[in-house]
Amino acid sequence: MAAKTLYIATSNPGKLRDFAAAAQALASPADKFAIAPMPCLDRIPPPPEDELTFKGNARAKAIYYSRLAPGFDIIADDSGLEVDALEGEPGVRSARYAEGASKHDQDEANNRLLLKNLASVADEKRTARYRCVLALARDGECLVTAEGSVEGLIAARPQGDRGFGYDPLFYLPELGKTMAEIDLEMKDSISHRGSALRDLFEQLATHLS
Repeated sequence: MAAKTLYIATSNPGKLRDFAAAAQALASPADKFAIAPMPCLDRIPPPPEDELTFKGNARAKAIYYSRLAPGFDIIADDSGLEVDALEGEPGVRSARYAEGASKHDQDEANNRLLLKNLASVADEKRTARYRCVLALARDGECLVTAEGSVEGLIAARPQGDRGFGYDPLFYLPELGKTMAEIDLEMKDSISHRGSALRDLFEQLATHLS
């Protein structure tokens, strides 16, 4: 039987790459599902992301986009970085942490601001986690949500060029590398997106007809 296609409602090339690679890397029940970008997403005005939690934003986005694609299974995500010394910031504002930055410079501006805000924090207290929440909706109804996370530390300076967002600063002590220094295969096995997608597939194998 052909795999069921799930459409990701994101135009972020880094996220699309991560999700596609994670889907390929996952064993059964991933063979029951295929991941594809939502068609014509660039023509659809994005919804406001004004919920206070990752789960709230993921659900709201999935419901919004699914109403515009009747009959399709639409996945939306909300993900970001939580830094303990900053009381969970940047959190749901991770993508727009540095207000006023240009789209071209947003990632670097976010990283610069994060390092500035952590300048007086000791290395061992720079604990943080990446979190990802996925929501799947069809015809305006959220059917399932899934979550994943990975723990790490915020490095003193960016290292590596394989990732995006905060990856050059997100240090994985057990590997001795940042998220931007590891290859996609390793990233898929430990990342918050890989974990969330695994959780989603396992739930869908039971709940989605």
